[in-house]
Amino acid sequence: MLILVVSEVMFFAGFLSGFNILRARSAAGYWPPPEVPLLAVVPTAVVSVALLLSAVAVYLAGRDSNRRSVVRKLRVGVLLAASFVGYQVYEFVVLAREGLDMVTTAYGGFFFTIVGAHALHCVVAIAILLWSLARVLRGELSPAMFRAVRVFWYFVVGLWPILYAQVYL
Repeated sequence: MLILVVSEVMFFAGFLSGFNILRARSAAGYWPPPEVPLLAVVPTAVVSVALLLSAVAVYLAGRDSNRRSVVRKLRVGVLLAASFVGYQVYEFVVLAREGLDMVTTAYGGFFFTIVGAHALHCVVAIAILLWSLARVLRGELSPAMFRAVRVFWYFVVGLWPILYAQVYL
């Protein structure tokens, strides 16, 4: 799992490097470019808190030995994470309606690639959390497997504040 996480760090570092080069070369120092719609900084910050709280719930589930309690905490974590992804989808639709797309501007291309790749990682991680939840319910999830799942989830959640700061602020 650690090898996967390190490779994913490099994946996102490449995109953020390109995004920051684009920002540094922006015309007359305007960033974001004036022709693109403004991002919803505050609502995205609010759902970012939900994502961070999902990591807390998953962390607490990993420290618990009571199966019912683990199930409850995992469900909370999944619901909080799903609310984050749901908002990201909503934001993508709103921005697309306002004219931001992957083709018209490099800014839009980087925005949808970086934030979209993170959202895709969230969806995969949520699916893995749901798989873990099903295994916990059957009493079949080993501590080592749950540790690997949590490492991936912590990566996905921990990456978001960096992406948010770089892309939204």
